[in-house]
Amino acid sequence: MVRLMSAKVRLFVEHPLGEAQPVPLSRDQANYLFAVMRLGDDARVALFNGVDGEWIARVAQANKRGGILVCEEFVRPVLTPPDLWLLFAPIKKARTDFIVEKAVEMGARRVVPVQTAFTNSERIRQDRLQAHAVEAAEQCGGTFVPEVAELQKLDRLLSDWPTGRRLMFCDEGQAGQGGGVPSFTDGPGGAPVDAQENAPGAPWAILIGPEGGFSEPERDRLRAMPQARTVGLGPRILRADTAAVAALTLWQITYGDWR
Repeated sequence: MVRLMSAKVRLFVEHPLGEAQPVPLSRDQANYLFAVMRLGDDARVALFNGVDGEWIARVAQANKRGGILVCEEFVRPVLTPPDLWLLFAPIKKARTDFIVEKAVEMGARRVVPVQTAFTNSERIRQDRLQAHAVEAAEQCGGTFVPEVAELQKLDRLLSDWPTGRRLMFCDEGQAGQGGGVPSFTDGPGGAPVDAQENAPGAPWAILIGPEGGFSEPERDRLRAMPQARTVGLGPRILRADTAAVAALTLWQITYGDWR
């Protein structure tokens, strides 16, 4: 706890971390540390790279155009999230940012924007969303940054869907049917799932639809997939960003590292 409090700033770096390891800073990183945060020589910064855990580093050279940090103390190992993908249809910019941010905080390993029949946005800035994921990990104390993939068409993604990866299909058409959240621990038609699906670490994905919902052909195709488990998220239809948080919570409690 003391070590964590000794660092004023957390920073994600794409560089190996280890005892006495020097870490060069990019111009943007140096500007943030020395111009924005006004750190100087010998200041402490918490570093992580998604592989080597978190380290406390000392500012050995401060320059607004560059700089060097030196790793001094190991704080904690990397916490790799469960093998969970979050698939979602992009919506308005701020709400798409919110979904990426919450996916990082709540433990998704990969974030995949998908284009569905009713997706409002036909393009995204993958680099901007990836940078937003980095910022979210820095701010929430995470030690892992999930990949944010390029926008992919849902039908193409489903055509190449991995055989062993289960898919939690969040169907807004289930809202109000029974007033609760149906179990997704059952297979299609209520059949029991195999032991491999319930095994710790089994690969999964969550699919959240667009503001206009899924089309009937999409819904039929998803329901027919042997890997898919159809889930309703309660008695009310949720906004896409709210549904992402609710689905991540439900999955983490049932299969993830919240158990």
